[in-house]
Parts: sequence; C-alpha cells; structure tokens
Amino acid sequence: MTTAVTATTAQTAAAGPRAAGFGADFNAFLGLLTTQLKNQDPTKAMDTQAMTQQLVQFASVEQQISMNGNLEKLIALQQAAQLTAAAPLMGRVIEVESDRLSLQDGVATLRLPAADAAGRARITVLDAAGRTLREEEVALGVAPQEWRWDGRDAAGRKQPDGAYRFAVAGRDLAGSPQPVTATVLARATAAERQGSGGLSLAMGGLSVGFEAVRRLGTE
Repeated sequence: MTTAVTATTAQTAAAGPRAAGFGADFNAFLGLLTTQLKNQDPTKAMDTQAMTQQLVQFASVEQQISMNGNLEKLIALQQAAQLTAAAPLMGRVIEVESDRLSLQDGVATLRLPAADAAGRARITVLDAAGRTLREEEVALGVAPQEWRWDGRDAAGRKQPDGAYRFAVAGRDLAGSPQPVTATVLARATAAERQGSGGLSLAMGGLSVGFEAVRRLGTE
C-alpha cells in the first residue's frame, strides 16, 4: 500500500508547476484516493490514522508544487531585472578575471600588476589548438600597466576577432618563477542568460559570469 501511494505521489510531484492544485481540481484528488484504495490489502482496510497520514502527504505535495512554481517565477523576474540593470554596461570597457582575452577590432588588452616578487612577466597567447601565436616578455613597473596584442601571430599574420587563451609567467631578478595574475580588459557587447539560470557578460567572443567583473571603465 505504501509503495503504491509513494509512486503515485512521485508522479504527481514530477508533473511540475503546471499540475493542478488538489483543492481546485477535485477529480485529481479522487484519482489519487482511488489508486490508494485499489492498492491496499482487502483484508486490512485502511484505518483512520493511515488515511489521515496519506491526506497530509497529498497536501504536502500540493504545497511543494506551488512553492516550486512561485520560485521559478521569482528567478525569472530577478534575471529580467539583472538584464535591465546590465544595460548601462554595454559599450563600456570592463575589467574581468579570465584565462582568455578578447580580441575586438584587432586589439586585445591585459592589465598587468605592479612589480612585486616578480619583476618581469612573459605573456603567451595561444590559439584553440594550444599553439603559441604570440609571446612577449615585459618588465613590470611600479604601477599596474596595460599590455596590448595587435592580433598578429609571430609571423605577422592577422588573427580573427574572438577569445584566445593566454598565460602569464612571472620571474624575479634572479630568474626564479614567481606568480603573476593578469586581468582582461574588453568592451561589453551583451548580457545573456546562461543555461544554468545565471547571467553572463559577453565581451566580443569572450563570455564571463558577472562574478568575474573586477572594475568598470569610464568609456
């Protein structure tokens, strides 16, 4: 008896927010109750306590269905509000954390930190297959600085706009490896919904979550 009721309840819960409420749809309630009675042992009729427990289970399922539906509506409204709030970012240069840089109109920009333990940094830009397109070593200064890639590989061939992976390796004056963290500067072009339900910021061919944003430019 319990197994049959559990299976019926699970099927009702899986119906999603569109499932009719038990109070509004009496036929649905009768269908569940009939299934309950059909699957009980005829020699052991359901007692009042068991019947009450099953009614409580039915009511709990209804509440869960209603709660899930309301939660989905709230999430949709929140995402719509976030998309609207992101509109002023369009066209502005945004600083984000990413392992890829965005080549837009033939230019990509990284922000390098000020010199600390590392006095120099070797920047490597890679294509989708992991081949090195450009490699350059720069000296880190007393303040953060920008490094720009003109979109050309080592042979001078122009690369198409898009997102390219990069790596930054720092070294101290003695040549020992030191960590260096660079951020990406690019112009925001769109705000989009992600498949997981979150929001992402598109910057040309690069797409990052809003949690990756570190600074807003003035442009």
